[in-house]
Amino acid sequence: MPSFVYMLANKPNGVLYVGVTSNLVKRVSEHKEKFHAGFTKRYGVDQLVWYEVFDDIEAAIQREKQIKKWNRAWKVRRILDSNPEWKDLFADIWQ
Repeated sequence: MPSFVYMLANKPNGVLYVGVTSNLVKRVSEHKEKFHAGFTKRYGVDQLVWYEVFDDIEAAIQREKQIKKWNRAWKVRRILDSNPEWKDLFADIWQ
């Protein structure tokens, strides 16, 4: 089953959140609907700006831990490399 590491933002160059999930559409939908109390709800972080796909959840969890240790500039660079306009990618995955 594929798994995903993803980054959300509240606006271009805004607040960032890194997460991991086995169901990217469902999880991002939960962020958008403010389903869970916490960081993303508090700061309005609900735009999917970057993600990676993995074959298994263990690999995705390891990658999430790695990315969470990165400084902000590295995370922003990763987003800019594939999504320079900070487009919300949710519409691309929701089908």
